[in-house]
Amino acid sequence: MRQGTTTRRHAAFCQGSIMRHVVVMAGTGAIGLMAVFMVDLLNLFYISTLHNPAMTAAIGFTAAVGFIQIAVSIGMSIGLGATTSRQIGAGHHDMAQRIASSFFVVMLILTSLIGFGTALLAHPILHALGAHGEAEHQAALYLYISSPMLPLIAAGMGCSSLLRAVGAAQQSMNVTLAGALISALLDPVLILWMHLELQGAAFSTLASRALVAALGAYCARQHDLLAWPVVRFIRTDTHRVGQIAMPAILTNLATPIGGIFVTHAMASFGLSAVAGQATIDRIVPVAFAFVFALTGSIGPIMSQNLGAGKPERVHETLVSSLKLVLGCVALTWAILFFGQNVVIHIFSATGTTASLIRLFCNWTIGGYFFIGILFVANSAFNNLGHPLYSTLFNWGRATLGTIPFVWVGMHFGPMGVQVGQVLGSVLFGVCAVMVAFGVVRNLKVEPAAIHPDSIPSLPPAQSAESAMIELDDLDNEAQEYEQGEEDARDRSLSRSGG
Repeated sequence: MRQGTTTRRHAAFCQGSIMRHVVVMAGTGAIGLMAVFMVDLLNLFYISTLHNPAMTAAIGFTAAVGFIQIAVSIGMSIGLGATTSRQIGAGHHDMAQRIASSFFVVMLILTSLIGFGTALLAHPILHALGAHGEAEHQAALYLYISSPMLPLIAAGMGCSSLLRAVGAAQQSMNVTLAGALISALLDPVLILWMHLELQGAAFSTLASRALVAALGAYCARQHDLLAWPVVRFIRTDTHRVGQIAMPAILTNLATPIGGIFVTHAMASFGLSAVAGQATIDRIVPVAFAFVFALTGSIGPIMSQNLGAGKPERVHETLVSSLKLVLGCVALTWAILFFGQNVVIHIFSATGTTASLIRLFCNWTIGGYFFIGILFVANSAFNNLGHPLYSTLFNWGRATLGTIPFVWVGMHFGPMGVQVGQVLGSVLFGVCAVMVAFGVVRNLKVEPAAIHPDSIPSLPPAQSAESAMIELDDLDNEAQEYEQGEEDARDRSLSRSGG
């Protein structure tokens, strides 16, 4: 594993145009996300052609359960990507490889427990969500097939984060596209032609996840990012990644709270209001795929430059990201403003549904600028040693930034609910960015050592306990390095004597 080329060990984001790095990373990520979102829409379309309301409802219930599972996987991949990026930026590729290999073991074990636990408790979980009858039965069958294989999607996300950590954005995108392609090909065959219905969708998802995990692991190995883990380092490496991963998991779990309240508020105004909100929820992921991709893309750029002791480039990354969010929202706003009649026609919207779509296309779409800058700020927090700030702002937006604003908006009808949801995002988005600039301004980093085999200079630990663990870890590395040098000399002497 140590015969990797210099290119593999090069910290790609520590030189060159920051704006270019951000655009390339987010652009390739957006393509992958768009492919996934489009496949999900096709999946739903195929199920809807069966004209079985129970099937369609089952998809909704499995999606609610799946979001919790995915949130855990995303949080762990964020922690993995941020930690390894910082080591790569400091010039310590071997340390990044060791941390990644150690944490992969823990990630696979945890997701296996979550996946099998979900399958065993499928009916109680679905019943608690309000599922019953045929919808509960179909959703349970889906979870029986897909949940035990949760480690596959965790592995795929983890490998994607590692590839982005070394700047291999195109490889990461290609892996995601391959998974989306296999799902798009299998969905109609399994669901419609073989009449497997929702179980066919589950098998298609399983095949897609397996392919992404296999290709991702292969590419990560090409970049010397994965190897057999060293058992004695698993605890310390997991602790290091967990300092970022745990808050990131909590952050990702915040979103359903606000979403459930908004849906409940819309439901009080009838099915047309719920349909309007559902239509907007389907437009948003496709329209703002670039903004969503930006969140995961700027992390490696910030982490590498932090590890390399270049805080000015970290600041430039934050500013460039905010400019791109503004440009993306402005462009999308213009397109939907002039194309709102087409959107309403495509979704056959009338009455309250059409009014909500018009309000979104004309005005409230602008609120996604503030949601976008909140995402950017959260990424900065996760990668600059302040992941709890990310958790605080996401939960703040999901509760204080949603419930009171939507409750007041309900007095003005469904339009008021939509406006209230946006106003809360404005408040927390602005506050989060202000704090993010403060974090970047107060960064205290030391330039990376010149010698490639030097011990990394890490940011201050968050607690005395973690500081002791890091010092012990570094001491172990130094001993390993010295032992390796002695072994090499012994082998050389043996060959000479022979």
